[in-house]
Amino acid sequence: MSNEMVNKEEITNELVEEIKALVLNARKKISQQVNETLVATYWNVGKTIVEKEQSGKIKAEYGKAILLNVSKRLTKEIGKGFSKSNLFNMRKFYLIYSEIPDASGILGWSHYCELISIKEDAKRQFYEKETVNSKWSVRELQRQIDTSLFERLLLSDGKANKEKVLQLAKEGQILNKPEDMIKEPYVFEFLGVPEQKPLLEKDLEYKLIKHIENFLLELGKGFMFVGSQQRVTVGNIHYYVDMVFYNKILKTYVLIDLKMGSLKPENFGQMNMYLNYYEEEVNDEGDNKPIGIILCADKDNVVAEYSIGGMNNNLFASNYTYYIPNQDELIAQVEQVIKENEENKTENK
Repeated sequence: MSNEMVNKEEITNELVEEIKALVLNARKKISQQVNETLVATYWNVGKTIVEKEQSGKIKAEYGKAILLNVSKRLTKEIGKGFSKSNLFNMRKFYLIYSEIPDASGILGWSHYCELISIKEDAKRQFYEKETVNSKWSVRELQRQIDTSLFERLLLSDGKANKEKVLQLAKEGQILNKPEDMIKEPYVFEFLGVPEQKPLLEKDLEYKLIKHIENFLLELGKGFMFVGSQQRVTVGNIHYYVDMVFYNKILKTYVLIDLKMGSLKPENFGQMNMYLNYYEEEVNDEGDNKPIGIILCADKDNVVAEYSIGGMNNNLFASNYTYYIPNQDELIAQVEQVIKENEENKTENK
């Protein structure tokens, strides 16, 4: 191929990439502007409805009938998007948000429809913050709400308190230390495995790899998949770590071992060996100490506490489940832990 032809191809490639970047960036800006405009418009629609109610022009006994008629007229004269339920959502949106929220076009109206369904302010603020930080789609936000991410993060270290609730509401999930990434439990409902169906460890691993995008979402922010069955050779004997990830926020390898049954003390010894190996043999300059997570079907907290005691490594154990946990039970657990935490504070004064 002549130099002239090579130059033409290079110039063509450069032009294509530069023009593509301009167009994609423009489309992104337009999408954000549309989102911002729609959100502001729907907030103002809600404001208009509430002001009519407060002035007495829309009375409670026939308010629903009026909004139904308004919905039909708007749908006929303007188009879709003004169903009765959507008008009620706009009204609720205005009542919850005292000002038009500024999410820089990241959150669309569908996001806010999910958020306003959450009654507790702290919980709603957490999901809103996380959606912006992690750029969740509406579907991803729905999953995180359905699987009670807020409660699972509060229960992850057994030290839920009002300060932690407020921190999550204000900042979202911040990864400053290894403990911050742990959830209790991990939820694998995306695998579609019946609750009582037994699986072999290799089958669970295969399914998680097959659904790696969902698994990464469940693990949390900053995770990248390195590989499965990663070999660790010690004393001419080969061992294999089920799954290895790298977390770019904490700058550390995360090793995961899958256990189908109950947590056993020897599980910690094996993971501790893997962590020592990765720290000595795999870590590059700038990497922090690796983190080990043993995911099991059933975890005894006492066994975990005594097994981990004395180990210097970042070693954790957590349950996993194939179905979405009961939200009311998780909320009750959080409230109980917070209550006990407050009682302990009072006793120690």
